[in-house]
Amino acid sequence: MVKFSREYEASIIPEWKAAFVDYKGLKKLIKRIKIARRDAGPPPLLAATTAGSSYGFSVLDPVRSLTARFTGAAHHAAASPEGEEESLESDSGELVRSTNKHEQEFLEKADEELDKVNKFYATQEAELLARGEALIEQLRILADVKRILADHAAASRRGRGRALGRAASMPPSLELSPSLNGSSGRHLLSGLASPQSMSDGSVELQQARVAEGAAVAEEVMAALERNGVSFVGGGLAKAKKDGSGKQLMGRAALLQLPATVRIDIPPTSPGRAALKVWEELVNVLRKDGADPAAAFVHRKKVQHAEKNIRDAFLALYRGLELLKKFSSLNVKAFTKILKKFVKVSEQQQATDKFSEKVKRSQFSSSDKVLQLADEVECIFLRHFAGNDRKVAMKYLKPQQPRNTHMITFLVGLFTGTFVSLFIIYSVLAHVAGIFSSTGSPAYMDIVYHVFSMFALISLHVFLYGCNLFMWKSTRINNNFIFDFSSSTALTHRDAFLMSASIMCTVVAALVINLFLRNAGATYTDALPGALLVLSTGVLFCPFNIFYRSTRYCFMRVMRNIIFSPFYKVLMADFFMADQLTSQIPLLRHMEFAACYFMAGTFRNHAYETCTSSPQYTHLAYVISFLPYYWRAMQCLRRYLEEGHDINQLANAGKYVSAMVAAAVRFKYAATPTPLWMWMVVISSSGATIYQLYWDFVMDWGFLNPKSKNLWLRDQLILKKKSIYYVSMMLNLALRLAWAQSVMKLHLGRVESRLLDFSLASLEIIRRGHWNFYRLENEHLNNAGKFRAVKTVPLPFRELETD
Repeated sequence: MVKFSREYEASIIPEWKAAFVDYKGLKKLIKRIKIARRDAGPPPLLAATTAGSSYGFSVLDPVRSLTARFTGAAHHAAASPEGEEESLESDSGELVRSTNKHEQEFLEKADEELDKVNKFYATQEAELLARGEALIEQLRILADVKRILADHAAASRRGRGRALGRAASMPPSLELSPSLNGSSGRHLLSGLASPQSMSDGSVELQQARVAEGAAVAEEVMAALERNGVSFVGGGLAKAKKDGSGKQLMGRAALLQLPATVRIDIPPTSPGRAALKVWEELVNVLRKDGADPAAAFVHRKKVQHAEKNIRDAFLALYRGLELLKKFSSLNVKAFTKILKKFVKVSEQQQATDKFSEKVKRSQFSSSDKVLQLADEVECIFLRHFAGNDRKVAMKYLKPQQPRNTHMITFLVGLFTGTFVSLFIIYSVLAHVAGIFSSTGSPAYMDIVYHVFSMFALISLHVFLYGCNLFMWKSTRINNNFIFDFSSSTALTHRDAFLMSASIMCTVVAALVINLFLRNAGATYTDALPGALLVLSTGVLFCPFNIFYRSTRYCFMRVMRNIIFSPFYKVLMADFFMADQLTSQIPLLRHMEFAACYFMAGTFRNHAYETCTSSPQYTHLAYVISFLPYYWRAMQCLRRYLEEGHDINQLANAGKYVSAMVAAAVRFKYAATPTPLWMWMVVISSSGATIYQLYWDFVMDWGFLNPKSKNLWLRDQLILKKKSIYYVSMMLNLALRLAWAQSVMKLHLGRVESRLLDFSLASLEIIRRGHWNFYRLENEHLNNAGKFRAVKTVPLPFRELETD
C-alpha cells in the first residue's frame, strides 16, 4: 500500500505546489511531538496515580487514570467563563498553554497552512467565477450576432434574387448552436459580404446592401445593449442627401458592429494580420471622411471568435477541474495529518475543533466551483458539441493514452537490430576497403552525408526522449508549457522508438547498398536517394499512422519558423528554432543530398558539382545564417507584441552576433590569413560570451548573487547542487567547439569527416542538455505566478471612447 505522503506529492498540481498544505512539514512536527513524549516518560496523570499508590501497578490503573482525566476536564469546564460557543482560536489557545511547545508549534503551523490554502482557493475561485461570467456574456453576444446575420443573410439572398430577376431559394433553417468544427458558422455567414465585394453590382444593389447593413447594425447594437454592452455615440449616422437629391447612408454596405465595439482577433497568422491591416486602413479612411464600413463583421472573424470562445471554455473547465482537485487533496491532507496528531498528542478536543474549522473553510464548503463546472459542461454540450455528450467529454476530459509494453518491446527490438546491422556494415566496409585511403571518395562522401543527416536527427530525437523522461520524473509540465494536448503528445518511449527505428532503417539501407555495390549493380547510389524519398513520404503521409498528430505539429511549427515574423511566436516555435541553431551541419548535409540527387549527379558520380560551384558556396552561406535569422525575426516579433520588451531586442542581438561570427569563419576558411584568424577569434569570442551570459542568466536563471544557492537560483528542482555546477562547466566547454576552426589540424579525409561529425554530435548533446534547464526555469516561473491554465483572449471587447 502506497503511503499517503507519496500519493500526495505525486498528485499535487506542480504549478500550485507552494499553495498546497505543507504535509511533509507537519509530519516532521508530529515526529518531534512523538519523540518529546517518549523522552518525557509516562503521562502526568498516570504518573500521579501510580505515585499515590503504595501497591505498585494494578489492573485498575487505566480506569483510575481515565476517571481522573474526565474529572479534571469537567472541573475545567465548570471553572471556564466561556460557553459552548467559544471560538476555535480561544479553545486552541487555552489548549496550547496546557501542552508542550511542540504541540503548540504544530497547531500554529497547521493554522497558518489552513489560512494559506483558504486564501489561495478564494482568490482562484473569484477569478474563475469572473471568467465564467465574462465567457457566458461573450457567448450571448456571439449567439445574437449569428442569429441576426443568419436572418439577414436569408433576406439578402431573396432581395438580390428579386433585383437580378432570378428566383431565390430559401435556405433551410439552421440550428443556432454551432458544431465543433465550425461548419455551421460557414453556413450562417455564407451570405456575408467580403471586403473585396464592396464595389460589385449595380447602384440599386449597392443601395439595397447599404439599407440592409444599416438595419443589421441597428439590430446588432440593440442585441448587444440587451446583453449589457453600453455604447457612447454608437448610433448609425443619419441619412443625408447629396447634390442630386439621392439619399445615402453614412455606412457602407457591409454588416458592421457599432463604432464602440469590435471583434478583436489576435493577428497570429499572415491572413489574420492582413485582415487587421485592412480594418486599420478602413478606420483611417473613416476618420478622414470617406466613412466606409468600419469594424465590419467578417465571416472569418466570427468563426475565429467562435473558436476563441470555445478554447476559453475549455481553459475555464480545466481551471475548475484543477481547483476541485486542489480542494479535495487539501481536505484529505488535513484529515490525515489531524488523525496522526490526535494519535500522538491525545488532544482530541483541539483536533475536533480544528476539523470543524477545516470543514467550515471556503475551500471545503463552497460549491460554487462545482456549480460552474456543471454549467460549463451544459453550455459546451449544447453550443459546441451538438448535444453529443461523448464528443463534449472528449474535449473537456481528454483521456490519457494508456501505457503499453509493445512500445518498449519495439524499442528493444529496433535497437538490437540497429547494433547488429551496424556491426555487419562496419565489417563489410572494412573488408571492401571503402574507408581506406584507396577507397572511392565519391562513395564515402555520399554515405557520410546521408548517414550523418539521419544520425544527427536520430541523436536529437533520442536526447528529446531523455528530456521527456527527466521532465516527467521531476514533474515539469512540458505539455502545458508547449501547449501540447496530453492525449497526443509524445512520451519518452515514443521518442526512443522513433530514434531506434530511424537508425535501424538507415543502416539496413546502407548494408543493402554495399551488397549491391560489391555485386556490380548500376545506380547503387540511388538507394540513399530512395531512403530520402521514403522519409519525406512518411513525414507528409496524410493517414493516421506513424504519429500523425506529432508530424503535423512539427510541420506547423516549421512553417511558423520559416515564415517568421509573420506568425505569432509561441513557446514551441522559438524552442524549435533554438534547436535548429544547433543543427546547422544537418542543414548542410541536406543541402548536399538535395543537390546530389536532384541534379542527377549520382549517375556519373560528379561529386564536385555539389561542392565546388559558386552557387553551392553561396547557398552554404545562406543555410548557415538561416536559423539565426529566423530566431532573430522571432525576437523582433515578440518585441513588438510584448510591449517593446528590451530583453527581446537583446536576445535578437545575440543571434546577430552569431551570424557575424559565422560569416567571419566562412571568410577565414576561404582565405586563411593571420588577419582573418584574429577576426575569427575576436568575433567568435564575443559571440560566445554573449551566448554564455544568455544561457546562464536569462535562459537558466543562474548567476544570481543574492540567491541562497551560491550563483544559482533560489528554487532548484534537482536535489544535488553539484549537478548544476557541472552542467554550467559542460555548457561552457561545448560552447568553445568553434576553436577547432582556427587550429591547423592535418587530418586525412576519413579523420576529418569523423571530427566534423563528432563536433556536430557534441553540439546536439549540448542542446539537449540546455533543453532541460530551459524548461525547468520556465516551469518555476509558471509556478511562481501560479499559472496552471492558459489564458485565451476574448474576441468581443468594447472600445474606450472619449
